[in-house]
Amino acid sequence: MDLLSKKCVACEGGTPPLAQEEAGEYLKQTPGWQTDEGVKKISREFNFRDFAEAMKFVNKVAEIAESESHHPDVHIFYGRVVVELWTHAVSGLSLNDFILAAKINTLLPL
Repeated sequence: MDLLSKKCVACEGGTPPLAQEEAGEYLKQTPGWQTDEGVKKISREFNFRDFAEAMKFVNKVAEIAESESHHPDVHIFYGRVVVELWTHAVSGLSLNDFILAAKINTLLPL
């Protein structure tokens, strides 16, 4: 499945999160991202030369997130940005998280 060609769709409560095996398959398609211990979130750290470069990246992430209507948690440091994704409606990971991760990956060379 080509994650970049997919579009995030609204999840509804009561939908189960992805199983660990399924999340692992999607994780293979999103280099640099990792799951937390409970396989409920994925995250990736991005490093930059300075704060201004980090903020430029964050603004690009925000544009993608808005266009997909799926919003990450973003932690901004001087030259570092940590992006965390999970789907609140399912209390874990959904396909949307991996779609957004794949699209965020296009912002920088891997």
